[in-house]
Amino acid sequence: MSSTAMDVIYLASCAVNGTVPEKARVDSMDLDAVYAFAAHHMITATIAFALESAGYKDQKSSNAIAAAMRKTALFDQTWGNIKNQLENAGIWYMPLKGAVLKNLYPKYGMREFADHDILFDASRADDVKAIMEDMGFNAERFGTSNHDCYYKRPCLNFEMHRALFGPSHEVKLYGYYKNIEPRLIRERTFERRFTPEDFYLYFLAHEYKHYEGGGTGLRSLMDTYVYLNHVDLDVEYVAAEAEKLGIREFEEKNRSLSLHLFSGEKLSANDQEILDYILSSGTYGTITHRVQNKLKKSGWSKIHYMFDRFFVPFSRKNEKYEAYAGAYPFFYQHKILLPLLLFYRTFRAMKTGRFQAEAKAVRDA
Repeated sequence: MSSTAMDVIYLASCAVNGTVPEKARVDSMDLDAVYAFAAHHMITATIAFALESAGYKDQKSSNAIAAAMRKTALFDQTWGNIKNQLENAGIWYMPLKGAVLKNLYPKYGMREFADHDILFDASRADDVKAIMEDMGFNAERFGTSNHDCYYKRPCLNFEMHRALFGPSHEVKLYGYYKNIEPRLIRERTFERRFTPEDFYLYFLAHEYKHYEGGGTGLRSLMDTYVYLNHVDLDVEYVAAEAEKLGIREFEEKNRSLSLHLFSGEKLSANDQEILDYILSSGTYGTITHRVQNKLKKSGWSKIHYMFDRFFVPFSRKNEKYEAYAGAYPFFYQHKILLPLLLFYRTFRAMKTGRFQAEAKAVRDA
């Protein structure tokens, strides 16, 4: 673990625990490197709060905190308006993940986020679309996956989830959460919430999906630490349900690492191995990790992997059909054009540089 990573973890620990960093230690830090590393894990505002508590107030920290607080306030105001519209329309809904977790951090704006995730009554998707568009949002994705994406300038992203997981995700996760509404608790007339244990299990299941894909970053570990310090969970229930979800080992290791890391305790060998992977992943993971994890999990050769990436499913019997139909609706609405999808995907990937990056990851795996 690099000294910069250690500095970022130290500052993040101070922030979430409400302690002031030691001046001598901050004096020895390369703050430019610290800010860059923190940005890679989307926790710049977190470490900025810690630095300012120790008297280190500069343009970067001030800008990071001000931007995070403005964004949080804008989302809170907008979400309040959306909630009222959903209530008036009689549509049940439930905030997910960061939309809830951000309120548990010690300071307003300390937990950064890119969007708000909301579960809602999928049978009312058209009504939700009308509400969002009436409020000035553009539907950037609608009806092509388990969530619809809405955007409004300057920075408002709302992912409205028809379901918590889709058929293209892990079978156990998809099956477990397929019909979740009857298990939810009524909050307002139409607002729903998880029990504390079920909320914890869901956001861990979501992190597991990313962890097993391209990886996930320090912010997810902070979320776990902050949440566990705010609630007393029924550990037997959590263990039993995590087993059903297929994430029991991940839950145990993730919990151990988060509590040790942000409490300043000595890390075990298992802790360190997972932390190294997380530090190299960043918030949204890496193509290298995604390739390596896929090869390891599937047992495929590199040739098999490449064939799978180029393959376009034509039949509904193929497990990838729904995911491809959602991602490329035009081609699947005009199936005569499906043979061209291979060239379209390849050209688009080459244009963005993803093709070259993935080819290198496969070569080096």
